[in-house]
Amino acid sequence: MARQIAPTSGAVDLKGEALARWGGRAFARQVAYMPQFTPATDSMTVRELVALGRFPWHGALGRFTSADQKLVDEAIERTDLLRFADSSLANMSGGERQRTWIAMMLAQNAQCLLLDEPTSALDLLHQDGVLTLLRELSHERRLTIVVVLHDINLAARYCDEIVALKNGRISAHGRPTEIVRSDVLKSVFDLEMGVFPHPVSSDPISYIL
Repeated sequence: MARQIAPTSGAVDLKGEALARWGGRAFARQVAYMPQFTPATDSMTVRELVALGRFPWHGALGRFTSADQKLVDEAIERTDLLRFADSSLANMSGGERQRTWIAMMLAQNAQCLLLDEPTSALDLLHQDGVLTLLRELSHERRLTIVVVLHDINLAARYCDEIVALKNGRISAHGRPTEIVRSDVLKSVFDLEMGVFPHPVSSDPISYIL
């Protein structure tokens, strides 16, 4: 989906056109991607990294306009990074760095965001912060956001839909209440698992028996 790996069979289309037919910058105007292991950016400030999100719209030599700056400022504010805007990323926590990358994706102004394990190596507080932010952005801006997670309970709590993969194929697809069931989880993970409702939100919570 992020064009990182060419499909070995079949095809993936975006707006009715095969991904391979999209030019690099045109594709980046539609789809923003955050890999699991982000490039080294310790020498940059938050504002500088977020501003890179405007590259698909004007290129390396294009003029950075007031409209670009407005989108960068809005992205920094929406991700609660104003107080860090001119801080070096080298001094940021893991959760703050993740929010900075999400801000860059917002500045990119794409309608589809792809994130590969954005909560890996984060503590519980920052996991909640990142996933809550993504859910809010999806609903506020009507964005399509696809997140790779290995924690089924995180997926059930924060995602509108779950696609469960097994051996590289779709094993189950549906809303959290349709996927986080003992029979479905056993077919996906080959484990006997129980499920109970969260005492406050009623989201399904699974556990190994």
